[in-house]
Amino acid sequence: MKVKVNKDACIGCGACASICPDVFKLNDEGLSETVKEEVKEEEQDEVRDAADSCPTGAIEIEE
Repeated sequence: MKVKVNKDACIGCGACASICPDVFKLNDEGLSETVKEEVKEEEQDEVRDAADSCPTGAIEIEE
């Protein structure tokens, strides 16, 4: 699975970083970014939860 954050859609609420800090973090601008694009199998459920929790749908997942 690959994951990325659409910077134009992100509002920096931080839900993704709270749910899955191994994959997401807030940058210096207060917006979310991925720590890594390739997600390990054991992290995939958390990444999906983070994407579902994103109020703007900024998290894009490629299976």
